[in-house]
Amino acid sequence: MDLATFIGLIGSFAIIAYSMIMGGGIGSFFDISSISIVVLGSILVVMTKFGFKQFLGAFKSAGKIFLFKKFNPAECIDEAVKIATAARKSGLLALEGIEVKNHFMKRGVQLMIDGHEPDVVKLMLSKDMNLAFERHMVAQKVFRSLAEVAPAMGMIGTLIGLVLMLGNMSDPSAIGPSMAIALLATLYGAMLANMIANPIADKLELRSSEERRSKALVLDALLGIQSGHNPRLIEETLMQYMPNSKRVTKSPKE
Repeated sequence: MDLATFIGLIGSFAIIAYSMIMGGGIGSFFDISSISIVVLGSILVVMTKFGFKQFLGAFKSAGKIFLFKKFNPAECIDEAVKIATAARKSGLLALEGIEVKNHFMKRGVQLMIDGHEPDVVKLMLSKDMNLAFERHMVAQKVFRSLAEVAPAMGMIGTLIGLVLMLGNMSDPSAIGPSMAIALLATLYGAMLANMIANPIADKLELRSSEERRSKALVLDALLGIQSGHNPRLIEETLMQYMPNSKRVTKSPKE
């Protein structure tokens, strides 16, 4: 689980809720009409921009950021060196009995076992990377759009509230409460955009960048293995994906 995302999201709402309670009660900040205009209105507007499948896919991707398993480049490099050593000693067909944990690497190893040329392996895996990146971009755009639309819907809700308030000026005592309810829509829009939509879009962008980097590492490893490079050379090449302080080669020289 990504604790930073969980703590940040829950913590920010907890602080706002605490401020509301200390300010006189959370009930004063709850209005079902304003919530409907901002939340449902924003969702429907964003659905207009995207396909239904893309819209649902974005929320599915957002759910995964809480259960994201951080990529460990050192572990992947060790696995690549193990595979490279086996391939160099016994040939690519010997890899058929090796267990490969990384799903992307496993697919590449299978392509090599099946006898595909390096150019074909590179083409197929690169296409996989690009298509995954495009899907991630769509998910980011959905939440960026939600962040853009929510404040506008909040303003629309506020304007509706003001019009209704001005249409009922005969009761001066109702002006204050009516104004407060009208402004709640703006508050909801700001919260939806800046506490939910924008942070999720940024986190999706970060995850996409990390996944692209991890797959690039795996692709470099597979191409080196298929070309018959020395496992030590492959390891040193892949170590470029590691921070300088952690670049330590383990494989023996031949």
